[in-house]
Amino acid sequence: MPAKVGILFIGDLIGRPGRSALAKALPALTKKRRPTLVIANGENAAGGVGITEEIGKDLFQSVDVLTSGNHVWDKKEAMEYLAKEPRLLRPANYPPRNPGQGSVLVTDSGGVKIGVLNLQGRVFMEAIDCPFRTADAEVEKLRRETPVIIVDLHAEATSEKQAMGWYLDGRVSAVVGTHTHVPTADERILPGGTAFITDVGMAGARNSVIGIKREQAIEKFLTARPQRFEPEKGGLFLSAVFIEIDADTGRALSITREIVTEDENGE
Repeated sequence: MPAKVGILFIGDLIGRPGRSALAKALPALTKKRRPTLVIANGENAAGGVGITEEIGKDLFQSVDVLTSGNHVWDKKEAMEYLAKEPRLLRPANYPPRNPGQGSVLVTDSGGVKIGVLNLQGRVFMEAIDCPFRTADAEVEKLRRETPVIIVDLHAEATSEKQAMGWYLDGRVSAVVGTHTHVPTADERILPGGTAFITDVGMAGARNSVIGIKREQAIEKFLTARPQRFEPEKGGLFLSAVFIEIDADTGRALSITREIVTEDENGE
């Protein structure tokens, strides 16, 4: 039988509630799925926006790679941390003068080399470098080392995420979307062997508006004024996907959504 890689990919961690949801849910998910590598998007892990070195170090006690997106720059101290921690990725299609890197090669618990690539979309977001052309260069580089490649496309538009899935089908093992904080139900294996989901969702407070306090979000919509957002605390949940991959070919074998709530944890 071919060797398998098991990737547990966790959606955007939203502040302290997201980190608490991760701490509560991960032991049971690990026992259930036995992943060989755990990846999470950590761009909102510090107070709901950004990341700090202290929080990053804590997350790396249970997560192997942290991806990010447009909010990775929101805490000034993240600049220095990005420059020295290769397992914390920023989108590869930001201009190269920025600190950090957009891809990394890691070895999972089974000794398989895995490439992780972080990209950011441009539709309704910053006009940075083209994620498709950046993907071409980064994937070519990673494939010299391994056929097992996971791509986090941090993007707003579902069309852009789906287009990237089809564009990279057969060249990477998985394309998973992040950023919108709402898990989609379109997980599938594309014809070329690439696992895909438009958005994996988030970890944080379920009784919220995409992780933030309901009243603050509603006030923003009612007034159109700038509004300070804070993470909601009630009803913790975590959404993720588990992806099985043939370690020899890099083809995905399955992709399964996982959603864990406080009730399922017996809280």
